[in-house]
Amino acid sequence: MVAKIISGKSLIGALNYNEKKVQQGKADLIHQNGYAKDIIHLNFNDKLLRLKDLSLRNERVKTNTLHISLNFATGENLSTDLIKEVADEYMERIGFGSQPYLVYSHSDAGHPHVHIVSTNIKSSGERISLHNLGKTKSELARKALEAKFGLTPANSRQKEQDLNILSLSKIEYGKTDTKRALANTVNAVIKIYRFTSLPELNVVLQNFNVLADRGSKDSRMYTKNWLIYWAMDGKGNKVGVPIKASSLPGRPTLKFLEEKFKQNEQLRKPFVQNVRALLDGVLKTKASPAGFAQALHSKGIQVVFRRNESNYIYGITYIDHNNKVVFNGSDIGKDYSATALNKYFGDASHKLSLVDRSLLEKTSPASQSNNPLFADQSITNHELGTSLLDDLLKPDYSEGGGISNLFRHRRKKKRKGLSK
Repeated sequence: MVAKIISGKSLIGALNYNEKKVQQGKADLIHQNGYAKDIIHLNFNDKLLRLKDLSLRNERVKTNTLHISLNFATGENLSTDLIKEVADEYMERIGFGSQPYLVYSHSDAGHPHVHIVSTNIKSSGERISLHNLGKTKSELARKALEAKFGLTPANSRQKEQDLNILSLSKIEYGKTDTKRALANTVNAVIKIYRFTSLPELNVVLQNFNVLADRGSKDSRMYTKNWLIYWAMDGKGNKVGVPIKASSLPGRPTLKFLEEKFKQNEQLRKPFVQNVRALLDGVLKTKASPAGFAQALHSKGIQVVFRRNESNYIYGITYIDHNNKVVFNGSDIGKDYSATALNKYFGDASHKLSLVDRSLLEKTSPASQSNNPLFADQSITNHELGTSLLDDLLKPDYSEGGGISNLFRHRRKKKRKGLSK
């Protein structure tokens, strides 16, 4: 079992996320604790106001929301009664047994899992500390529950990956140490995701406002196989001063990445069939590009379209956030390539309707939580224009200004001694 904990400031946001899944037929409310009514009689206001009432008893506390997912191994068939028992004991062990909470069973991923929504404000107004909750009480609870109920133990490597990616947030230039934020983001993504090219790496990094840049093909930087990392703003524009790859911890240089590309070619192969199956399910129904992206988004697949100036799709990339793998359309098969998708979309692929734009804005990286649960809240593509993605996949940065100076070593001037 893997437990993922996210603390937040929006009770209604956490509740809405699960309730929308219920409306879509992808989740069910299976259990409640601390409510006066049975779950079949609870409406949305009942669910929210019970939690909101407690949060209002200590308005000084801004982080008042606890959103937990308990993830069980694929193929682990657990009865609803057992899941409820596991959820109750888990909440008791982490100090939330007396708090009101709601337990939702989700069916939108390849493994069984539940989401639990609660608040950390007690009826007395006292705050339950969330500091290091995942590393302390949750870890002990997980191990105890695995032993007691015979659950499949969490894979230590996968758990480490999940914790690493969940600890990341979008880089906000000027609010954090840019070099440290870049290093944390780049190293975590490289360690966790399986990609086979720099453009594939960049479609993942863009979710955290980061760009890996080689420069234009006629630049000295490109010729020398140098690599720099940029922070980006929410609109995909490069901001600040780039950082040389060789100066970051772990040295994620182009040479290092090229070795990862070779390794990942084999490591991602077992997941091709899974992505293909999900795509086949969506392609059974006609959809616009935005509808297609939204349908896959609900299954944990992020779709990134690459368009030319005429808005024609010339490339497509899929990110499976459930299994942390990246594929170009042609890697999965010709039926999933840009050429095939243009035929599938028809005229809809050449233009974005107002509805499409609205849908994409709601599911773009900028609109997502800073700390997403990728298994269930995987991020869809940026607006299907060319501004960001062309920068990512066809870098046109030319050497000049102060950037080339990053790679110039200053010569020390010899100081002449004074003659006597």
